[in-house]
Amino acid sequence: MHGIAVSLLTEDRERLGLLQHRLEATQMGRNVFSHVGFPAAATDAILRQIQDVRSEVVLVDIDPGNVDRAIRAIELIRATTSDIAIFAIGEMNHPPSIVAAMRAGAGEYIERSATSEHLADALNRFTATRGKVRSSTGRARVFTVTNAKGGAGATTVAVNTAVALQETHGSVLLVDFAALGHAALHLNVRPSFGVVDALQNLHRLDASLLEGLLTPCKGGLQLLAGPQQPVNVTPGAAELARLFDLLVSSFRYVVVDCSARIDTTARLLCDLSNAVLVVAQTDVVSLWSANRLRTFLEEGTGRDRVRLVLNRYKKIPGFTDEDVETATNAKLLWKLPNNYQAIAPAIDKGTPVVFQANEDISRSFRSLAATLAEAAPSSEGSLDLAYKHDKVGAKEKGARRLLISPLRAGQ
Repeated sequence: MHGIAVSLLTEDRERLGLLQHRLEATQMGRNVFSHVGFPAAATDAILRQIQDVRSEVVLVDIDPGNVDRAIRAIELIRATTSDIAIFAIGEMNHPPSIVAAMRAGAGEYIERSATSEHLADALNRFTATRGKVRSSTGRARVFTVTNAKGGAGATTVAVNTAVALQETHGSVLLVDFAALGHAALHLNVRPSFGVVDALQNLHRLDASLLEGLLTPCKGGLQLLAGPQQPVNVTPGAAELARLFDLLVSSFRYVVVDCSARIDTTARLLCDLSNAVLVVAQTDVVSLWSANRLRTFLEEGTGRDRVRLVLNRYKKIPGFTDEDVETATNAKLLWKLPNNYQAIAPAIDKGTPVVFQANEDISRSFRSLAATLAEAAPSSEGSLDLAYKHDKVGAKEKGARRLLISPLRAGQ
């Protein structure tokens, strides 16, 4: 019998009949297993039946009143089966559910009231990609880098961290989600395609097309470039999740340059990331902004993913790391030394400073990349990232503190 073998899971018996009808109308999929209820454990008979009938796709219907149970079912199917695609069917007007479903392992998210044509489009995408070879390293870790305020150095941090990861681990993609892409200038490349093209072609985007949209850079790093002209691109949660599902299946690490972007896209990128690095400096405006930005980013599902990176760091007597964390209400992860003499020429020449092995700033970027790569994962998809305070800072804990004026800080 021809057609894609599809299993249907829902908690509503009436919905089961509707889903069966829509699947049959696609003339592409055949229903090999249907069940009212979700698997509850790895030993659940539902999972064995899904595998026994050789399912290629599992459709999980998400009841808006019981989202968590569906998400746990998707996680369980992903963890206990191999080579089975998962399609989530739920409401499009609730981005946290979309992001949660995609993070759990769903490769497609389809509107709950979608027609057979929409389901057929998803099956077409599955057909186009199932023959492609996916990366054997599993799902990539995603690191998003953003500025606390304009000019703090997010692009420099993103580019050099990506290059350092590429040198030590390989299979790294740098994605430029800034409103105006500068990463290409830092890498001295001229991209023909980029993020905008990927988002405009999501309906047919697969591993082969993605490869054609990437720009190869020195050392083997791949770049999905940002727009070269100001463009107002605001993808929805389902679009971003679909794009990142392909990206994390094709690379080991994905570094996202979000720069000074503060919108719903930035928040969704935070939700899709394992860690979010907010680049700041030790001045009042930067620390005040970092505080507000952390609150904004963690309003989504990306809890405890935000970490602070102090760029152009110079030690201020009496102003400790604890003071920084108190002022920003964010955990401090890293301090990049102030080395303008090396950074500025590197940016102008399009040669990342991390290639200069003898510079202190280069060593710092390499150590930051190693910390991100080696961090232990948590159950919620974030990473166990903590800054190890140096001994000098500990000795000075009782020293005079530099206080941020409540009036200036607006607190």
